[in-house]
Amino acid sequence: MSLPLLLTMGDPVGIGPEIIVRAHAAGALDEVLVVGDPAVLARAQAVCGLPPAAVPVWLPPGGLEPSLATLPWGRVDARAGAAAAACITAATREVLAGRARALVTAPIHKEALAAAGLGVPGHTELLQSLASAHVGRALPVRMMLANDELRVVLVTIHMALRRAIETLDTPGILETIVITHEALQRFGIAAPRIAVAGLNPHAGEGGLFGDEEIRLITPAIEAACARGIDARGPFAPDTVFMRARDSAARPGEFDAVVAMTHDHGLIPVKYLGVEQGVNLTLGLPLVRTSPDHGTAFDIAGRGLADPASLLAALRMARRLAPG
Repeated sequence: MSLPLLLTMGDPVGIGPEIIVRAHAAGALDEVLVVGDPAVLARAQAVCGLPPAAVPVWLPPGGLEPSLATLPWGRVDARAGAAAAACITAATREVLAGRARALVTAPIHKEALAAAGLGVPGHTELLQSLASAHVGRALPVRMMLANDELRVVLVTIHMALRRAIETLDTPGILETIVITHEALQRFGIAAPRIAVAGLNPHAGEGGLFGDEEIRLITPAIEAACARGIDARGPFAPDTVFMRARDSAARPGEFDAVVAMTHDHGLIPVKYLGVEQGVNLTLGLPLVRTSPDHGTAFDIAGRGLADPASLLAALRMARRLAPG
């Protein structure tokens, strides 16, 4: 019998439970165990108008607030944040221990995590902390957002834009390129082609619009090439994503784009369709995928959530961690 995939319920008052029960109703939870509160999932079935068919739930982690299924939908709540983190922690430890083959995570709310006192801004950082503790050393990780047409990896993620720019340095950019190269090889691309986006308009225009490309980015690309990595750039950020986009009409020139900041990189992928996007954490000793949308508090509890991105995340996890 193959090992299961583990799927965390996400924030219990967001749309995570709703997309999970819709995925279950669509027959997409084969060999999947949900890490969460059965009462929360039952409430989601009710708001979605689905029959109360049992969702396969892995033994819920201890310490969950017993009244999670009565919390108001769509509101930041420390109890919801703590429950989401407890599910992620328990599921991650199971995968790291070899008792499950991959982790898929439903959306969490960063304000709820902060309200619960977690001290990490999101999934990526929490998973990094757990995996680093498991292996006994700090693991560098990066966030990739991918769909069938475009893959983007970020150098900086959840921080203020001003701080992200101040944080950029050549070692961090090089590390991102190396992590991207190694991940693409694990995905079956023997010789990955990596484009590196600039930070400034026109990639700095030779220093006229900023010198980060000259001081920081170009040396990282050169160092990556010296390691035998096919990294090119820095390219103007307003055109490189179009060049990398792979479609039936026009094959992409690159297998992935490395972007310097969160929105620089994620806007192009999400514009192509949130419903098909998948978030992957690179650099972990496990496969982790997630939908590329958030908790959607504005529609939570109304039975309107679309499970398409979760279904894409499940497909990606199965492909990367076959049973």
